[in-house]
This record gives sequence, C-alpha cells and structure tokens, in this order.
Amino acid sequence: MIENNHEMRKWRHDIHRHPELGFDEGRTAGKIAELLKSFGLEVHENIGTTGVVGVLKRGTSEKTIGLRADMDALPIQEMGEWGHKSVNEGVFHGCGHDGHTAMLLGAAKHLAERGEFDGTVYFIFQPSEENGLGALAMMDDGLFDRFKMDAIYGLHNMPGIAFGEIALRPGQMMTSEDCFVIEIKGKGGHASMPHMTLDPMVVGVEVVTVLQSIISRSLGPEEWGVLSVTEFLTDGARNIIPSNVTIKGDVRTLDPEVQKKIEKRMGEIVHSLCEAHGIKGSLQYSYEFIALKNSDDQAKSAAQAAIDTVGADKVDDSCSICPCSEDFAQFLNYVPGCFVLLGAGDGDDHPPLHNPYYDYEDELLTIGANYWANLVSQQLV
Repeated sequence: MIENNHEMRKWRHDIHRHPELGFDEGRTAGKIAELLKSFGLEVHENIGTTGVVGVLKRGTSEKTIGLRADMDALPIQEMGEWGHKSVNEGVFHGCGHDGHTAMLLGAAKHLAERGEFDGTVYFIFQPSEENGLGALAMMDDGLFDRFKMDAIYGLHNMPGIAFGEIALRPGQMMTSEDCFVIEIKGKGGHASMPHMTLDPMVVGVEVVTVLQSIISRSLGPEEWGVLSVTEFLTDGARNIIPSNVTIKGDVRTLDPEVQKKIEKRMGEIVHSLCEAHGIKGSLQYSYEFIALKNSDDQAKSAAQAAIDTVGADKVDDSCSICPCSEDFAQFLNYVPGCFVLLGAGDGDDHPPLHNPYYDYEDELLTIGANYWANLVSQQLV
C-alpha cells in the first residue's frame, strides 16, 4: 500500500502551478519523463506530439496492461487563492488532470520499487484530452502498435461523488459530444429604425427557443440527448441592430443515430426560420467525442481493484451514466478496458469540474495511486 503521498502532493502542486494547454504540455511531459527515468523505467517521449509512455517489466509473463493519465489544462483563469495557484495567466488545471498525472507517477514509483507482478505495465500520459484530439494523435503515432496491451484503464476525479468512493459500470459509461456553430446574417442598422433592417437578433432568439424542442419533441422516450446553447454573439451595440449573430453550443448523446437525428433537425430549424425572415443562415455541426463504453470483463476487474482499495461499501459498480465526455473512449475502440470515476467530494463546498475555483484534497492522490497498484497486482499474476 502507498501511504505517504508527500511526493505526489509535491508533483501535483508543481504541475498545477505550471498548467499547459493541449499539445503544448512540453514542461509537464518533460517532468514526467524525468521522473519515470529516475524510477528506473524505460521511457518513450513525443508520442502524438507530447505524449509519454513509461514501460515497467517484471518476470517472464507476456501479459500487459496500460494505465492512462491526461496532462492538459483548461483555458480558464484560476480564481482560488491556495498556495499552488496557477502562475500562467488564463490557464488552469480546472479538471484535475494534474492529480491524475501525480497518481499515475506515484503508482509507477511504487511498482518500480516494490511491485510484485509478472508482466509489463505501460504508463501512458496523454496530451490534449480536453480537445478530444490526444488519444487519436497517440494512436496515429503507433501507440498500440509499439506497445501491445491486453487491456487499458483510466480514471477521472469527480466532484458530486463522495470523497474516495469509486463509481463505474459495464457498457455505456459516458456520452458523446458534438459542437455546433450557427451563423445568421441579416442587415443591421439604426436601433430606432428596425423596419429598415433584417434583424438577425429576432431570428437568433427564435432559433434558440425552437432548438429546445428537439429533445422534447423530436426524440422518442427511449432516446437520450442534451442540447445546450452556450454562446450568443453579435456585432451590434446599444443603439445598433447587428448584421450578424453567431450561436454556439454543445450536444450530448449515447447513440450515433440520435446524433444524426439531432443534427438533421437543427439544420431544418435554422434553414426554415431564416428563410421565413428573408435572412441567410448556416449550421456547422462537428462530432468531437465518441461515447465511452467499458468492456464487461475489464469492468469486473476494475470493480474488484476498487473494492481492494476503498472497500465494497464505497464502490458503485452499476452507477448512472455520466453525461460528460472523455477522450479515453477512443482507446476503448481498439483495446478492451474500463474507465472509472473517483469521488472528489460532494456538497455545496465542492465546485464542479471546469469551475474557476475547482480543486480537490491531496489525500485523493493516495487513493488513486493505490487503485492503480492494486489493478496491476490483480491483473499481472
């Protein structure tokens, strides 16, 4: 068991102070590689731009396992005032990837020093998870060709789940994510003379309102989706009716057919409303993340490792589907595996992920590192 998390705390705080965005994780990746080498691991760098893989082999077995952590931060200004606050303006580890990295480093050090297993562990540090690009970049760079894995596992801290509890489920675990941009082009003018304009604001407001009917009126009760408008941008001012409106947003689903249905319905709404007002409109719709599906056997293995780590009373192996999206899903398209959620605390004093005040207690690092160590000991026997 890993009991002292002093080093993990030090690593996390350093990474937290120096956050880096996707594919720019040069300092973070360099620190990871340096530490892995100091633990005695074989280290491979610059995989998928800034990705790092550490290799630890024991015994003679050909069994292998991959453990993955993400490295990138978010383009958010940190508002908390703790000692490890970000020194990089407008960049912040508001999703806890700094801790994921520290947990996996802690497990690597422990297994290198005292691990009793027979086989090979691949410690995977992935870039650009937040943009949904890092997993494919590593695979395109030969990740699974160069490092043959029987299974791959990942975890993510999760506020809203009691501290130290672990949640997972076999099969569908997390949603896909699509993004959309709607452009509405009218003819602006003086706010006192709207009759001389083609007002895109009126059309934009109608579009936002009618989009909300897609989930409730175009999807059947057996289908699932979330559609959120997140930005409404114009080139107007206090006394200027704008010429252009841009509407941006986000769609989550579980089924590719539902994705297609929502995209089609959105296009129909934008086209018909703009046509009715004599205004031009367009929809750009992009598929960013695929839905995450855990493999049944690996979910059982992950649940047992979680029980060995925190006890059966703190493990939910049939949790509700999480409406977030995760780039780890791309790995699971090629290798069986399981992704789990590690509770970071519930209640009003625990801000959500991607909040400018987000952080979590360092004691979580020990739990995560022990989960990884237990999973390796269980699988590589």
